[in-house]
Amino acid sequence: MDDLEKAILIMFDESGTVGSELKQKAKDYCDKIKEEQAICSVCIEKLCFSNLVQVQFWCLQTLHEVIRVRYSSMSLDERYLIRKSVFSIACFGGFDDKSTVRVLEGPAFIKNKLAQVLVTLIYFEYPLVWSSVFVDFLSQLSKGAMVIDMFCRVLNALDEELINLDYPRTPEELAVAVRVKDAMRQQCVGQIVRAWYDIVSMYKNSDEELCASVLESMRRYISWIDIGLIVNDAFIPLLFELVLVGGLSEQLRGAAAGCLSAVVSKRMDPQSKLPLLQSLQMRRVFGLVAQDSDSDLVSNVAALLTGYAVEVLECFKRLNSEDAKGVSMELLNEVLPSVFYVMQNCELDSTFSIVQFLSGYVATMKTLSPLRETQLLHVGRILEVIRSQIRYDPMYRKNLDILDKIGREEEDRMVEFRKDLFVLLRNVGRVAPDVTQIFIRNSLATAVGSSSNWNVEEVEAALSLFYAFGESINGEAMRTGSGLLGELVPMLLSTRFPCHSNRLVALVYLETVTRYMKFVQENTQYIHMVLAAFLDERGIHHPNVNVSRRASYLFMRVVKLLKLKLVPFIENILQSLQDTVAGFTSMDYTSKELSGSEDGSHIFEAIGLLIGMEDVPPAKQSDYLSSLLTPLCQQVEALLRNAKVLTPEEAPKKFANIQQIIVAINSLSKGFSERLVTASRPAIGLMFKQTLDVLLQVLVVFPNVETLRSKVRSCVWDARSTLF
Repeated sequence: MDDLEKAILIMFDESGTVGSELKQKAKDYCDKIKEEQAICSVCIEKLCFSNLVQVQFWCLQTLHEVIRVRYSSMSLDERYLIRKSVFSIACFGGFDDKSTVRVLEGPAFIKNKLAQVLVTLIYFEYPLVWSSVFVDFLSQLSKGAMVIDMFCRVLNALDEELINLDYPRTPEELAVAVRVKDAMRQQCVGQIVRAWYDIVSMYKNSDEELCASVLESMRRYISWIDIGLIVNDAFIPLLFELVLVGGLSEQLRGAAAGCLSAVVSKRMDPQSKLPLLQSLQMRRVFGLVAQDSDSDLVSNVAALLTGYAVEVLECFKRLNSEDAKGVSMELLNEVLPSVFYVMQNCELDSTFSIVQFLSGYVATMKTLSPLRETQLLHVGRILEVIRSQIRYDPMYRKNLDILDKIGREEEDRMVEFRKDLFVLLRNVGRVAPDVTQIFIRNSLATAVGSSSNWNVEEVEAALSLFYAFGESINGEAMRTGSGLLGELVPMLLSTRFPCHSNRLVALVYLETVTRYMKFVQENTQYIHMVLAAFLDERGIHHPNVNVSRRASYLFMRVVKLLKLKLVPFIENILQSLQDTVAGFTSMDYTSKELSGSEDGSHIFEAIGLLIGMEDVPPAKQSDYLSSLLTPLCQQVEALLRNAKVLTPEEAPKKFANIQQIIVAINSLSKGFSERLVTASRPAIGLMFKQTLDVLLQVLVVFPNVETLRSKVRSCVWDARSTLF
């Protein structure tokens, strides 16, 4: 072992026994060797005689760097030496007859690096200098699996390093890619395709891994070679045979499916594309997606079918003749049941957009009105896909209920993910309103009939669908309860789900009830059901504080809308809210968890709106207001009396209590109009003035507590606009 090899081993050491200083010295030594004029000869010799993979990797990496950087300054002899040596090594040979090491027997990362070096040479020399590189390689494939495997690695590296436009390329690289592809098309693509076919035919029963590698390389090239080389009576039957034969490995069958996916996705004129798609007889593989959904084969077949459906739909949209549209629609109707199954049960390729495809299909159906029975069935399946896609994963159930960091991230992700799906739902509702309403009714009925807590996600999804559907209903339809609304809203209001304790279910339930309030506004016989939903454990009395606070806000909105219609219920409402009102000022509002816009104060605003109406008798109004303001003022006065004995530990909590009382009083006052408190019922105005006098004492006792000063000033400012 010479000094260079020792330095390379030290530089790549991962045992932890070599210090960083020694590693740096080894690196400096190796970098110095790289600068030598004869470095290429040194690397080639090491590749032929050193069995150390670290040395082999360093030599190949160095060759790669030197060729890229110094190629233009190399002599013709040096270029020839590198070309001849590297190609010989790649074809299971050595530098000369004395060579003892065979790089192709080494690990995959060494062979991949060797392929990268060859591609760098191709970049500079093909076809002008080294025109025979591919033909020469093809002549070496008879040496067996190792050389075939190396040829595949070279083709893969050529795709990744130069041809594939999924990677960013410089203008120079784009020009070289065009030059290489044009030369290959003219010179050797046909021979390469024949080699692919012969290898797969020969090795499919003896070396399935090798065949899968060949097909993986082939898949990369289908997008830019002549499609007739693949779509013919020889290759297509072979690919389908590989996909369908159960005794073969999933890797090989999946690779064949990948090639078929590349065929259907190839960019072509739609007039040529449609006959190609029709000729594939894709129905042969429909049944495969019903197998184990976690298998690689099913994933590949799923990608094939979804890609095929996308292309057929595109043909339908771009072709104008009735015959072509008829063929496209026939193919679509044939494949869609399998595609819908895939969407609901399989992991899909990340390049496939479910929403984009379904939106495109729904858009085509607008031109087919009235829809035929087959299209109506597809609409139903699309709705099922939407429901399955918007469902939360049960694995996050606990996180979402307690709303920890993981739960927040998942909820945020799903909110964003659902946006396009709900737009799709509205579009489906416009194309087939009857089918959509029946689907939502059945989903809701199934959720209502649920007798266990296991299907939290199903219930939440059904309610979310009903909520989203409301966006597409105009005001008139909402008020009259057209269609099935007259059945759905009462069903919703009367329901107590077994999983109502779940935060997500409770929240979407309340949001949905609120969305359909215009129906209740016109159908007042359901008001008592609305009040029950908000006032019992489904709403304001829900055990989850986040739900109860949101319920308070939504209840305030409901009160604003129904207002006069709630006068007969005021007594019962106030009685139901006694504990909530009392608990508001006793909670620990120093907790960050309870801060924010929905802090629970909306319940006081809702009460203010209820008791602040002139339709409430004056005596009753005074009693209601006094029963609320008196205990609040007494709490403030008690806290002010004890201000001098507050310890530093007690003070923040007491300040927070006072702050909440001020917020409650201010929210309560919003329900009383200026005319009522100053003109029609001045006694009410006097009660608020007396309350304000109590609050102003806060500024005297705690002049330096800015949070209290801010709240009192805000309350005074709001009161001035009403009382003075």
